[in-house]
Amino acid sequence: MASSKRAEVAELADALDSKSSDGNIVRVRVPPSAHTIMARVITIFNQKGGVGKTTTAMNLAAYLAFLGKKTLLIDFDPQFNASVGFGITYDPRHETVYQALFNKQPVEQVVKQTYLSNLDIIPSSADLSGALVELVNVPNRERFLRGLVDKIRSYYDFILIDMGPSLNLLTINGLIAADEVLIPVQCEYYSLEGLNQLLKTIDLIKNNMGHPLKIAGALLTMYDEREELSRNVAQKIHERFPHYIYRTRIPRSTSLAEAPSLKRPIILYDPQGLGAQAYEALARELISQEQAVPLSTDMDDEPV
Repeated sequence: MASSKRAEVAELADALDSKSSDGNIVRVRVPPSAHTIMARVITIFNQKGGVGKTTTAMNLAAYLAFLGKKTLLIDFDPQFNASVGFGITYDPRHETVYQALFNKQPVEQVVKQTYLSNLDIIPSSADLSGALVELVNVPNRERFLRGLVDKIRSYYDFILIDMGPSLNLLTINGLIAADEVLIPVQCEYYSLEGLNQLLKTIDLIKNNMGHPLKIAGALLTMYDEREELSRNVAQKIHERFPHYIYRTRIPRSTSLAEAPSLKRPIILYDPQGLGAQAYEALARELISQEQAVPLSTDMDDEPV
């Protein structure tokens, strides 16, 4: 990336440092121009908690935008950590994905423009938990988020959906709204069993819902080359996981853990650090994957 672009990011980081940490630092998005090619819609999901889903959603979205791709991040987690990580302070008067999901507000009014060029966000709130009850007896309840995404996917190159660590009706909505699922996998042994269960869940979505969900790939997170455990788990995942595994591995990083507390992605906190370099590499790999790597759709491979 040109040095001028990196200088622009550095100036933005300095500007954020001068702001108070209170209050929102996003604004209502002016509707962008429609694309001729529909966005790739990717859900970032693993039912296991603590594997780096939100960290990946935030930082992958930031670097896709940095690389010139018009990107939308949908926070579809009632814990709304991605929203907070981008500086959105909860206010019951503000529109979130919950209002858009039930057509209480037009989706265009819910999309917010972040402080990064090319990156928008649809924030979440704890209200989203109520959707689990409200959707129970509603026809096509599994496809509400899909309907929302279809209204705006022509405006973006990528739409990323950040999901909570659970298996419920919100999970099904998030998977059906997407064309692909990216699976963060923490480099520890329990992750192997979790992968097997996740493949079964995706298989159920495909067979029972008639939705051709593809597996974009598995992403190894919290990887430490110095630890034998990380190396062993990475090797076993490569041996057993029957789909694409990203070459990029996300390292354990103090900076990645600290950046959300300052309401910013890693690109605006420690852009020279190993975590930032890894997420930039992942963004480039995801972009190149579109042409170079066939996405996996065959769920009949040997399980993990």
